Amino acid sequence: MLPTENRLRRREDFATAVRRGRRAGRPLLVVHLRSGATDPHAPGESAPPTRAGFVVSKAVGGAVVRNKVKRRLRHLMRDRVAQLPPGSLVVVRALPAAGDADHAQLARDLDAALQRLLGGGAR
Repeated sequence: MLPTENRLRRREDFATAVRRGRRAGRPLLVVHLRSGATDPHAPGESAPPTRAGFVVSKAVGGAVVRNKVKRRLRHLMRDRVAQLPPGSLVVVRALPAAGDADHAQLARDLDAALQRLLGGGAR
């Protein structure tokens, strides 16, 4: 499970990541990354934690399928949060094909998208 401090919850934070961040698309998902964004809601001068949010629409499937996809994505992001710069905002949007994908396929697409956004992959 993704820890509470690493979850993206506010609508304006989702909008910031999507509108002002970089985007990498894969067959199963689209990842939006806003690197090192400062959090105006965080107290103190410490670096804010990296936060991730997930968007899984009804196009992916019924409620059971959508919740399964969200659980898998949260689990995958838990292991990858440390790779991202502190203060980053990440939004992972599942595409309709994600409903039929298994855990390994989602992991491959997520890794490829994050690697491209972090400068490791070519367009």
